[in-house]
Amino acid sequence: MGPGGACWRGGGGVLGGFKRWLSSQALAPRVCVVGSGPAGFYTAQHILKHHDLARVDIYEKLPVPFGLVRFGVAPDHPEVKNVINTFTHTARSDRCAYYGNVTVGRDVTVGELQQAYHAVVLSYGAEDNRVLGIPGENLSGVYSARAFVGWYNGLPENRDLKPDLNCETALILGHGNVALDVARILLSPLDLLRKTDITDSSLAALACSKVKRVWLVGRRGPLQVAFTIKELREMINLPGTRPVLDPADFTGLGNAVKDAPRPRRRLTELMIKTALEKPEEKMLVARVATAQAAPAREWGLRFQRSPREVLPTADGTRARGVRVALTRLEGSGDSAKAIPTGEVEELECGLVLSSIGYRSLPLDPAVPFDPQRGVIPNSLGRVEGAPGLYCSGWVKRGPTGVIITTMNDSFDTAQSVLEDLQAGVLDVSTSKEGSGAVGSILRSRGVRPVSFSDWEKIDAAEVARGKAAGKPREKIVDPEEMLRLIGH
Repeated sequence: MGPGGACWRGGGGVLGGFKRWLSSQALAPRVCVVGSGPAGFYTAQHILKHHDLARVDIYEKLPVPFGLVRFGVAPDHPEVKNVINTFTHTARSDRCAYYGNVTVGRDVTVGELQQAYHAVVLSYGAEDNRVLGIPGENLSGVYSARAFVGWYNGLPENRDLKPDLNCETALILGHGNVALDVARILLSPLDLLRKTDITDSSLAALACSKVKRVWLVGRRGPLQVAFTIKELREMINLPGTRPVLDPADFTGLGNAVKDAPRPRRRLTELMIKTALEKPEEKMLVARVATAQAAPAREWGLRFQRSPREVLPTADGTRARGVRVALTRLEGSGDSAKAIPTGEVEELECGLVLSSIGYRSLPLDPAVPFDPQRGVIPNSLGRVEGAPGLYCSGWVKRGPTGVIITTMNDSFDTAQSVLEDLQAGVLDVSTSKEGSGAVGSILRSRGVRPVSFSDWEKIDAAEVARGKAAGKPREKIVDPEEMLRLIGH
């Protein structure tokens, strides 16, 4: 048993009987977590819970914590944000500290963190989006869904996006939950959005939006969609809108999914039921529900179409549509591949949103990175060829899954750290300065970190502003304003 094993709790009681070691400060492991989204907080939570002496410092490049829980979860899904309460409990632990406004790789290097800590866990997520790689992608009117989500959720880097919503038809490329989120926000009645924490500026832009038709386009078929039944049901039941699904797309699928896993079967059955429902029945229900006969908005799913080119307007400046290749599927289930048939068609639209996935970026030249897969090469969270360096979340496994997936993944990485402490792979007999050493480095570079109590002041200000507007909060979107508020 290594020197860290005396105070490691795994599942049951204390492992080992070296109680006298517990008072020795030299045996307190100093762990650093980079990134304060779900992956970072769940990693910290697990280590603190199962090791009585470990101290965990969390570094975050923004002044404010919580990553995609704050900036990725749709404003009309407040229940998903309840995990913030758990994260706040972790951050308030006397063995945990939060340092916002610190960009690792620029303000402090990973090597410097490794000097200051016994273990460093990289949990900084996926900070970029995958590109389409087709002509016309950079035309005006084409945006990544990631940037659009960041815009309406108040992510500082996207606050000046100003998407042009002056068209009737939007095309979203992708069949995942993010694509459905974006479609729902574009078509939601303003009364619903006004009660959420959507940013004031995006609410104003959506109030002037002319978008009333949204098509979600995917390369593969109904059996390969990546969204879940909850999000689909929400979209189908959105007041004042009607789904337009072609019954021909679902021919024979009822039998094909009989033996499929239950979630896939129920999802497909809901799409089939929606496709077969008469439009006038749907609209009658929608009109009764909204007590108004306003012109209906509509949305639909388009299958087996792969984007080939964003088509420009006559003056060559804006998007006017997307040329897609029709595809056929080879194989079945999730592994089915979309093969172009040679046929193409043009889909008209004035707004294109690409929702084909997020992408992690390398953080520091000293950290191994696989650019093809967009992950840090690792084994159970242990970074390959870098003892004492770990990773969790999307940068570990790729940008897939929901918060619960990330929780389990982060617990696994935390368990690897705890096992390495127990086995003596991480030598805690040598004391490390942790945030003391890093604080000196940051001061020398003119960087002032934001503490968790600083964040709580920002939080209180946002909630107060929201209350005045009848919302849960009004997010501050400018980091400079956040820093002024806390006297930085």
